[in-house]
Amino acid sequence: MMFNPLAGLPDDRKSMYSPSQNSVYKTGDKTSPISVILVSSGSRGNKLLFRYPFQRVAECPSSLTAKQRSPYALNTSGDGLEDQDGDSRFSDIILATILATKSDMCGKKFELKIDNVRFVGHPTLLQHPPIIQVSKTDPSPKREMPTMILFNVVFALRANADPSVISCMHNLSRRIAIALQHEERRCQYLTREAKLMLAVQDEITTMTETDGSPQSPFRQILPKCKLARDLKEAYDSLCTTGVVRLHINNWLEVSFCLPHKIHRIGGNYIPPEALERSLKAIRPYHALLLLESEKALLTQLPLDCSPAMVRLIKTCSAVKNLQQLAQDADLALLQIFQIAAHLVYWGKAIIIYPLCENNVYMLSPHANICLYSPLAEQFAQQFPGHDLPSMLAKFSLPVSLAEFRNPLEAPAQEAQLIQMVVWMLQRRLLIQLHTYVCLLVPPSEDEPGFRDEDPPLAARVGGRSLSTPSALSFGSPTSSDDMTLTSPSMDNSSAELLPGGDSPLNKRMTETLLASLSEHERQVILNIPAAQNPEDLRMFARLLHYFRGHHHLEEIMYNENMRRSQLKTLFDKFRSVLVVTNHEDPIISIFQSPME
Repeated sequence: MMFNPLAGLPDDRKSMYSPSQNSVYKTGDKTSPISVILVSSGSRGNKLLFRYPFQRVAECPSSLTAKQRSPYALNTSGDGLEDQDGDSRFSDIILATILATKSDMCGKKFELKIDNVRFVGHPTLLQHPPIIQVSKTDPSPKREMPTMILFNVVFALRANADPSVISCMHNLSRRIAIALQHEERRCQYLTREAKLMLAVQDEITTMTETDGSPQSPFRQILPKCKLARDLKEAYDSLCTTGVVRLHINNWLEVSFCLPHKIHRIGGNYIPPEALERSLKAIRPYHALLLLESEKALLTQLPLDCSPAMVRLIKTCSAVKNLQQLAQDADLALLQIFQIAAHLVYWGKAIIIYPLCENNVYMLSPHANICLYSPLAEQFAQQFPGHDLPSMLAKFSLPVSLAEFRNPLEAPAQEAQLIQMVVWMLQRRLLIQLHTYVCLLVPPSEDEPGFRDEDPPLAARVGGRSLSTPSALSFGSPTSSDDMTLTSPSMDNSSAELLPGGDSPLNKRMTETLLASLSEHERQVILNIPAAQNPEDLRMFARLLHYFRGHHHLEEIMYNENMRRSQLKTLFDKFRSVLVVTNHEDPIISIFQSPME
């Protein structure tokens, strides 16, 4: 699910980045690893099999002194490291000693901080401890054969790296370790690769002792060792796209994504915690917007991917909500939620509200509005006869898609408008505004100020006290209970009022719903002319728990199974006590603009 960032480069440039390229990757970026290291422990002791980027070889002490005195190697901000790799001051022997742990530490998270470098890995056993003890006491010739006991794939990070980055790097190390352990048990893949690496190191050491010119053995290991190339590819991918896709021994696939690299908008990254909260708050009325074409996504899927994912990608549309998508794809809504969250996490889709003529969009404050930007060129190629700056100018102020409709235009032009809006949403050039309603009763003359002892409306009008579904509270985790194919209001028995005007039961239920208000607020609401109509008053009382600025108009429509015109008419009738605002949906806003 990624493209090789080094495709097309000559082989000598692929083998090792120049110092300037490394500085581009790492300067000011706390999400990129400093290096990747492979160590092992066995009958030949602790060995550092491979490290990338290569440690810069010090030809002579004077060159090392000159390097330390270089002003460009100093970190004035304190965020970076003082040398090329950050861990180059540690020799191979030292790294092999401190990173090759004891057997009882295997299978657990390994984390070690030394000065401004933090090492993260997942040491893994290749033999069980009882077998190891037997082999050590066995006098047979087999004991003299080199045997690897454990290995550790370690990522060197900055000491001040975010805890979520540390957790992700450990996850990748664990995945690679599991794949290597499997291949070692199947065909001794790791043992063969380790012997090859050690043979090259011994050869380079012999050459260095002969001619006296120090060389890096890891440069010679790369073209000969598949595992070394895989580790290099993992490092390069983590520093660029954040998407790692390896095929260990050309057999086992290891897929991983670093969300800090993928979910970046306007130079800022979306914290994984915020991404997780938004994914838990997805509702059936949301839609899934693919960021790439259907054909491109299907070609990136592995051969053994879930058929449900293929079906969802082929059925997905920006005008369908997740509930409709589940019906069209013939999948359970819970499974749609899981696949949608998977695609969003991997940066292949974002969550939006389904496109309709009532949607209100405006230009994102973080949009690139340069006349000759690459986006403008792509837009002109995608939609001949239209230019991006002119289209973005139409969204300088909030505007609904209905205002672009012209009854005299051909349907093809309307379809093209939808395609252009989808294109701009995929590039985060537009943000959608939703309508929120707050109850704001004017204070009485006797009480001109807000009393501190009066709790706010949100505290007095609790959702659960009015028997509303728990899914209505913002940020509540999704579960199978609130992912039904019917509107939650169908089961809301207390909100269903009986037909027939002024029955005593309806009056009592209306009074119960208004009981959470203060006496002054009830009197102001009852004095509104629209409150004299029992139907309007009952509808207002039924929707009272939505009037706290946490639920937008589309959410109310879905939960209460009401039409937009009904709600707007009600808002207009009670406009003296209702304040209508327009802003982004907090659930999907992180996909449209960066976190401040």
